[in-house]
Amino acid sequence: MRSIQLAALLLIICPLGALAQSSATVTIDTSKSAGKVSPTLYGIMTEEINHSYDGGLYAELVSNRTFQTSRGLSLENWTLIQNGDSRAAIEIDKTTGPSAAIPHSLKMVVASAGPKADAGFSNSGYWGMAVRPSTTYRGSFYAKADSSAPGSLTVRLVNGKTGAVAAATTVSAPGNSWQRYTFNLKTGALAASADNHLEILAEHTGTAWFSLISLFPPTYKDEPNGYRVDLMEKLAALHPAFLRFPGGNYLEGDHISERYEWKKTIGPLVDRPTHPTPWTYRSSDGLGLLEFLNWCEDLHMEPLLAVYSGYSLLQEHVAAGKDLEPYVQDALDEIEYVTGGTATHWGAERAKDGHPAPFHLTYIEVGNEEYHDQSGTYDARFAQYYKAIKQAHPELQIVASAPVTLVRPDILDDNDHALHTHFYRTAQQFFQDVHRYDKYDRSAPRILVGEWATREGSPTTDLGAALGDAAWMTGMERNSDIVVMASYAPLFVNVEPGGMQWPSNLIGYDALHSYGSPSYYAQVMFSSNLGDQIVDSKLDTANPRLFESATFNLKTHHLFVKLVNASSVAQPIHVKLSGTSSVESKATLTTVSGRTTQETNTITERTRVVPVVTSIANAGKDTALTLPKYSIEVLDLVVK
Repeated sequence: MRSIQLAALLLIICPLGALAQSSATVTIDTSKSAGKVSPTLYGIMTEEINHSYDGGLYAELVSNRTFQTSRGLSLENWTLIQNGDSRAAIEIDKTTGPSAAIPHSLKMVVASAGPKADAGFSNSGYWGMAVRPSTTYRGSFYAKADSSAPGSLTVRLVNGKTGAVAAATTVSAPGNSWQRYTFNLKTGALAASADNHLEILAEHTGTAWFSLISLFPPTYKDEPNGYRVDLMEKLAALHPAFLRFPGGNYLEGDHISERYEWKKTIGPLVDRPTHPTPWTYRSSDGLGLLEFLNWCEDLHMEPLLAVYSGYSLLQEHVAAGKDLEPYVQDALDEIEYVTGGTATHWGAERAKDGHPAPFHLTYIEVGNEEYHDQSGTYDARFAQYYKAIKQAHPELQIVASAPVTLVRPDILDDNDHALHTHFYRTAQQFFQDVHRYDKYDRSAPRILVGEWATREGSPTTDLGAALGDAAWMTGMERNSDIVVMASYAPLFVNVEPGGMQWPSNLIGYDALHSYGSPSYYAQVMFSSNLGDQIVDSKLDTANPRLFESATFNLKTHHLFVKLVNASSVAQPIHVKLSGTSSVESKATLTTVSGRTTQETNTITERTRVVPVVTSIANAGKDTALTLPKYSIEVLDLVVK
């Protein structure tokens, strides 16, 4: 009796709809196209932040390989080794180095050593070095020695916790001039671990100099100077249509002198001087312009190349006109490096660097976040770049990184460029703005949402952020005739203490493992289930946190219905179709959901929140579903 009274009381206090969502309906007419889906809608944006490249995607295991940090020359992450009763010292030598780009080195002086009392130095890597069983690691260094050379060198990988040697080899004694030495380290049967470091040791007295000390694990597609395999595989699963690079503040630098200078990132590593970044550490520039382009080629992505526009973050800028001309020419040279034939100067340089064939290029972005420039000079600078690029390459499409006006109508057409926008928001802000582009002026510049994310969760996002992301993506999909590109940011984060500068990221990792956030899986679900036509759809619901989009593939006849229930209770819904003669009864439903919005994945629980695929045996023109609370679902129907 008491339970009946309690139930009645609950009904008085709470309307029935507060206990369970009323049924919703999404009505889709597959015969009515609302426009074409942009073939480049979903892509990725990248920059050197959170150790995205060094200590992340760029597979190099040695940290600070040229002894330079954001604070200047430094032996950070290098440690002296004196085994037994050996005596030795290491220091930076500013007077000698392997190249004009790297004119300094580590100087090692061994005063006393022997077979059981060797001396040298070690590198700790990026929070350790991942070592796996039965694996070959390829290494190299530049070195020279004085007349009393310390003889042949032992190079080895050592577990810092146990002292066990994972692999070792011998490298011949350095000569008296700078040369490059290579070696391989092959592991046997051992447990995978990140508790390892690299050692270089000598058994004889003498003095030697070292620089550009490098060690690579197996890389994606076994490419030299390549990419970390697990991270590339996670990117491949996103099916990205484009890569926006070199990306963000990394392009601009804090000062003009610290901008991304692409000419210093090509050619042999020994000719790359490295440079400071705005994110507290120095870039090795091992991942340079050609590596970005190879990355695009590996994952079949369209390059979205951002060129430096004459503005840097600490409000330094170059005035339009004569002063800006060298920077504009530099951008034209960069385009030639990417697209030029081998008969051109920079096309020939690309061929010399190992890629004779030109790369395909459609999009050029001028600058990054230029709305931060307080000088108000972007209009004029953009116009100067626009004119020069269009004259040399009329086939290219230009992206403005801030709104621009008609500085000179004869060279700038408002409808002949795209506008770059950024959105870093809470989930609730995205829920409230999902209809931003529904009534957007179709004659206005097309939209590139070049950086966007729901900023909730750290170091990677949680399920609540994924719900905000998915809601926002339904709005972009419904309007992907005008929203032509969108790229989540930041892409990567090294989760080790000190590795992160920006919370709420898509993919997390340490030296050994990596994982996708709930937002990552939302991206995978949306990009992997996308048609080529936006179809007419209408959502009828009383739920303010229910969102939808629908696209159709004309060739395969797959209809993809995206449904997001960001509320705390389950949502019954009917998916009703018209404009089709038949629907195959077997369909698939992919779901990401959780008990709370704070549920997430971590480096130790990497698959707590992941998509689950189920089959639906009774799909039809009216398919009834119940969306779990806090869920993102993709319904895949085959319609004729």
